[in-house]
Amino acid sequence: MTATGSNSERVVLVVDDSGVQRAHLVRLLNALQYGTVLQAADGIEALHLLDEQQARVHLIITDIDMPSMDGIEFITRLVDQARTVDVIATSARDPRLLETVEALRDETSGVRLLGTLAKPVTEEALGRMLRGAEMQRAPRRGEGPNFSLDEIEAALDAGQFQPYVQPKVSMKTGLIKGVESLARWIHPEHGLLGPQHFIPKIEGSALMPRFTLSIVRQSLDMLQNWARSLPHLTMSINLSADDLADPGFAGELVVMVRERGLEPAQVIWEVTETMIMRSTAMANLARLGLKGFGLSMDDYGVGYSSMQTLSRSPFTELKIDRIFVDGASQRANRHAILQSSVDMGKRLKISTVAEGVEQVEDWKLVRSLDCDTAQGFLIARPMPAEELLSWVKGNRARMKELASD
Repeated sequence: MTATGSNSERVVLVVDDSGVQRAHLVRLLNALQYGTVLQAADGIEALHLLDEQQARVHLIITDIDMPSMDGIEFITRLVDQARTVDVIATSARDPRLLETVEALRDETSGVRLLGTLAKPVTEEALGRMLRGAEMQRAPRRGEGPNFSLDEIEAALDAGQFQPYVQPKVSMKTGLIKGVESLARWIHPEHGLLGPQHFIPKIEGSALMPRFTLSIVRQSLDMLQNWARSLPHLTMSINLSADDLADPGFAGELVVMVRERGLEPAQVIWEVTETMIMRSTAMANLARLGLKGFGLSMDDYGVGYSSMQTLSRSPFTELKIDRIFVDGASQRANRHAILQSSVDMGKRLKISTVAEGVEQVEDWKLVRSLDCDTAQGFLIARPMPAEELLSWVKGNRARMKELASD
């Protein structure tokens, strides 16, 4: 086991049975100036090293295919020992093995799985994953502020929940087609908080319909304000299972849209497959479709019966989950699912949206598959509503260039 130094306080442990691969990763981490790098030849040696280290290891990069203790068992041991560490898994084997590891993401407690990388790992891919982890440090379970329902209700009373918006652009022209409304909590002490801090607490409570209507009301006001500058813009708004379970909810949405002089076709209601399993939810969704609203199946491909649900529901849009988009240009299995999803949308004559477009290579792939719309960090991060018009003006040339490549 060896170490190399840097000026950073971060400590990373590289675990791989190949000395050549370990040396390669050390070079990449040093080039990225990530921190002090430790090395171990397998999971057993890595666990001993973690026990010996007085300084906490912040990141572990581990191979999956190793003798004596493979990478999956190693990650499981980290979870069993209640370690608090970020992990990146690598492999030169079938990319579906990496997908299996990523499926463990919700079962790893304090171990935060940043993602997986196919070998040979490139400096660009590793750097992108590390930067993304720094910029989007979602709290681990048990970390971060834990708010009560009373605190959330008080924040709702105070108007602290606001919608941010993320652009959706045409892949053929690069022009903005719509935005998705994403709820954020502007907390007076903790700053900007994402939905993971409040949605799980609200779901299933009597507060959910009121929360949704607040976000819907503000989102529709934004759309009304943009009518002159962006007359053809659509607004996508997420609904919850609680919302769709209320027989009178669809009627409230219709009234709110009508009061603002908006056309139903300007609004797209986004739902996931699991939200519409109950007959009441399906009936509400059908009513919204009959009124002329857009209906979008979010996270397509993640559910167990997505194709069946899509075939029997009045959806007008299919949003392909980011797990099949991000890195699809490098992984044949993601490419295949992405292509079949786009083809499915075309056969059903509904528009397709690729979520999670973060790399130019993935943009080019999605565009070559004739997907209609893209959304993701390559285009723009979620932003306050007042920044949208300046974003449109400042990024028009960049978007046009992307669409023409």
